[in-house]
Amino acid sequence: MVSELSESGKAVLFMILASLSFTFLNIMLKSVDHLPAMELVFFRSFGALIFGIIYVKSKRGRFAGNNHLMLIFRGVIGVTSMALYFRALQLMPVGSAISLRYLSPFFAGALAIWMLHEKMKNIQWLYYTMAFVGIILLKGFDPRISFDGLLIILASAFFSGAVYVIIRKIGKSEHPATVVNYFMMVASIVGGIGCLISWVSPVGIEWLIVGGMGVFGFVAQFFMTKALQLAETSLIVPFKYTEVIFTVIAGWLILSEYQTWQALIGICIIIAALVGNFLSRNESLRRKAVSK
Repeated sequence: MVSELSESGKAVLFMILASLSFTFLNIMLKSVDHLPAMELVFFRSFGALIFGIIYVKSKRGRFAGNNHLMLIFRGVIGVTSMALYFRALQLMPVGSAISLRYLSPFFAGALAIWMLHEKMKNIQWLYYTMAFVGIILLKGFDPRISFDGLLIILASAFFSGAVYVIIRKIGKSEHPATVVNYFMMVASIVGGIGCLISWVSPVGIEWLIVGGMGVFGFVAQFFMTKALQLAETSLIVPFKYTEVIFTVIAGWLILSEYQTWQALIGICIIIAALVGNFLSRNESLRRKAVSK
């Protein structure tokens, strides 16, 4: 029981670190969102791929991995979600895009029941709902969202949820860096092809920003993969909601974006939902251990 609970705790910490890294990535994306979506996919992916290869080499690991088809499938689904998300950022305000993309845990939870045969307690569905209500209060629903934009961001959320389940399906059979590298390799190829179609050259400090996207992208994907390999999808995925909280704080400190009282209430609801889901899951583990 102790080791299992310990792994759950580590998984939560890894997902929070991933969310923090994704936050810095979001700030960078916001500052260069005038660049074509596929170009951003390439810079974000190719830089992360370089760091991933260096990391694997330093650990004397195998880049090829074991389950090639599943790794490639994860890469294809991941780059699809990424490209759709970057495109949605160009069609709607970033706050609305992030909020709507956080429907992904609902898709992940439903897919995990079907694909992984994971069980979801009723109270966990309540916490999922609480977290999403908190996000709506935090960012609100923007009426300027077009129908096309809404479809694109919902599709991105679906594929993002599918990624969580696929990583969980892969499990510990692959090193986290290997899973990330396959994703970055597929995304680099797709993004590179996109750059040939549409290219806008970064200017000045923008080169540093697009380079940094690769660093934070690799770190974020690495910790997210570690988290999903250590604990069940239904427990870990909701903790990615902390990315919204971190983004609000970063926007306040870096971009001087102040929040309303509705946003502060939303943050409190999200935190309560995350803690409640975590405690609920750990209580289930304790009961199973006692019954044995």
